Amino acid sequence: MRFKILTLNNIAVSGLNRLPRERYEVASDIARPDAIIVRSHNMHDMDIPPSVLAVARAGAGVNNIPVAELSRRGVPVFNAPGANANAVKEIVIGSLFIAARNLMPAWDYVRNLDGTDETIHKQVEAAKKQFVGFELPTRTLGVVGLGAIGVQVANSALALGMNVIGYDPQITVQRAWQMSSAVQQAINLDDLCSRSHMITIHVPLNDGTRNLINRERIALMPRGSVLLNFARDGVVDVDAVIEALDSGKLACYVTDFPTVRLKAHPKAVCLPHLGASTREAEENCAIMAAETLREFLEHGTIRNSVNFPDAVLSRDRPNRLAVPHLNVPNMISQISACVSAENININDMLNVSKGEIGYTLVDLDAPPSEGLVERIRRIDGVLSARALPVFEE
Repeated sequence: MRFKILTLNNIAVSGLNRLPRERYEVASDIARPDAIIVRSHNMHDMDIPPSVLAVARAGAGVNNIPVAELSRRGVPVFNAPGANANAVKEIVIGSLFIAARNLMPAWDYVRNLDGTDETIHKQVEAAKKQFVGFELPTRTLGVVGLGAIGVQVANSALALGMNVIGYDPQITVQRAWQMSSAVQQAINLDDLCSRSHMITIHVPLNDGTRNLINRERIALMPRGSVLLNFARDGVVDVDAVIEALDSGKLACYVTDFPTVRLKAHPKAVCLPHLGASTREAEENCAIMAAETLREFLEHGTIRNSVNFPDAVLSRDRPNRLAVPHLNVPNMISQISACVSAENININDMLNVSKGEIGYTLVDLDAPPSEGLVERIRRIDGVLSARALPVFEE
């Protein structure tokens, strides 16, 4: 058996090489793919074939993927959390220096000077006072969102001598272990805003985070504060930011998401969505996406899914069923009854859930027939079912 993988963007070869060619056909023009690997391609207007078992995003955000629709079809959507964390961390730390030392306005001033070297030297000496900045040690950085990126930013800022305050009501145990104990905990977002000279945001865009930094929260910040946004465009109220830049409440806004008004503002530094744009980040994301996809297709394992629960079951038997279903009562007993009806023993089983989605792996002592798989598919609430392949290792 060979799985067919459709690529919707140029995916780093180092990632695609994790899919061995004897088991995988990978191309950008496959008609009936078993899975899709995507980066920025907009899949919302795409007719996704019914053959698709999974979608893997070679990146963190999944705004370009119709996750809800795929969930209803029993299709897990994978992403690559943390694979681009170092790239984003580096651009955030660089932007702290850019903002603190007024580097972009100073650079723009110098590049527009005319005259001889002597004339330029005199102009520089006369004008440099207008670009006086501040040093980072003893300043307080507020980090909103303590996932893979936020934790790295917080730890790096501490190493620069900054005081760091973090806020994330959904921080995981894994990220908490990775974060320095010197990072202070904010009571809430308002508390963080009122205590921070510089704020950086690292949260996904959803209904709960849209305009998270708004007029009211900017008003809580000390006068002359700096705001950085390398998360998503909609998490910051741009109109409120421009008002704050005009009034001097904000000294600088550095963002990866330009708008017509922002790019022309003298106190805004707009970058062309460069946060994760490094060769290393692209390779790391592609590798994680490919490996996650391979684990799912070959073993039914689920890691790093945005819509399905994690599911890891050691495969001690060659015969395995994977069954995505609604998270409703009596599902396990119905699946087990179908297996028992064929007089096959269940050697091991895993059942996990996430919200409305349930997922069951069943290891059998004998190969399942196509008839068994079809009967499980017909159970009310089952979204799909498949017998996993048996490969010779």
